[in-house]
Amino acid sequence: MMPTDLPAAFDIAVIGAGAAGLAATRRLSGRPLSLAVFEARDRIGGRAWTLAAEGFGLDMGCGWLHSADENPLAARVEALGLTLNKTPPPWERQAFDHEMSKAEQAEFRAAFAAFEDRVADAAARGEEGPASILFEPGDRWNPRMDAISGALNGARFAEVSIRDYDAYRDTGVNWRVAEGYGRLVERLGANLPVVLDCPVTRIDRTGPTLKLHTAKGVVEARAVIVTLPTDLLAAEVLRFDPPLPDLAEAAADLPLGLASKLHLSVAGADDFPPDSQLWGRTDTADTAGYHLRPFGRPMIEAWFGGDIARQLEAEGEAAFLAFATDELVHLLGSNMRRRLEPVATTMWGADPWSRGAYSHARPGRADARRRLKGSVENRIFLAGEATAEAFYGTAHGAWMEGERAADEALAALGLGEAS
Repeated sequence: MMPTDLPAAFDIAVIGAGAAGLAATRRLSGRPLSLAVFEARDRIGGRAWTLAAEGFGLDMGCGWLHSADENPLAARVEALGLTLNKTPPPWERQAFDHEMSKAEQAEFRAAFAAFEDRVADAAARGEEGPASILFEPGDRWNPRMDAISGALNGARFAEVSIRDYDAYRDTGVNWRVAEGYGRLVERLGANLPVVLDCPVTRIDRTGPTLKLHTAKGVVEARAVIVTLPTDLLAAEVLRFDPPLPDLAEAAADLPLGLASKLHLSVAGADDFPPDSQLWGRTDTADTAGYHLRPFGRPMIEAWFGGDIARQLEAEGEAAFLAFATDELVHLLGSNMRRRLEPVATTMWGADPWSRGAYSHARPGRADARRRLKGSVENRIFLAGEATAEAFYGTAHGAWMEGERAADEALAALGLGEAS
């Protein structure tokens, strides 16, 4: 961490100590330059955050090493003394068969695969628009597919660009960190020059060096790497002087959807198959997914995405518990009401330093990720999950983008690429 008295000037300043900001800083560390990271929160990690509760590490944000066979963070897990868990994800195993029969499960998988094929075909033809226009009209599985979109995109398919959705790269390999993905990111950020509780509110770019107005005073930098969530950039929580309307517009075209989690402890959980899943309803997108016994623990991790997540968050944490309890009672019996105890609930939409979970491109705005990642005057560089064109919405996508921005900043300063 940085000393209390900040130096007056840096070669490179990084704004945000989430996965992208930490990746950029690690990439830049050890080189002959002065460097600092400014983080508004009192912790590092951003939306990668593991909470210690019930004797476990509970991921409040990202929890899966998606595309793990290509994910650059997967190889770092065991090297940092953490446990890499390769148990298949719960969405590959429905608990029991009374929610959907095996035949219905197969029917839904076929319907979703056909929908994604139509998306791929439309994108290949250069077509654009909301992905929902590729639903089969009247298909019984459309609401369930929108519920899945809530988990994937934090929004319904009507709000998601065809071409952007198709651009996501998924190898189908998904692993976890037993101690928590947030713990991994935290260890990757250890001993970096981070200034906590220090939001940057303005960047004055009128002079030969950039002036950053922070909560702890004004500092100068030759180059800046900005890794803030898109909703903060669109709302100009960080203000540029003179303004950068194109940057704000690109960020607004990549709004953060909302995906919320409720961690529950369960009495007598041995009657649930470990690492399995249930969904509440099939006739509406306003339902939740339930990961039963993650890591074999006596717990349930409930997922809420899109509209229902926003509705419940507006009502408060107790609304998540009430909704989940009602659905689980319907699915598993009335005794569930006395078996459940809330442990932790995410409120990312209400968090002033995130305002949501992860980005999706609005219909017709599939080029927004490319527009957002362009540099400004070859001294302001943008990075984060929203600029990861193939791995958006993921911590490893943000990590890779942070490294990319660091290389661009080094090149701009005439220092070449990082090693």
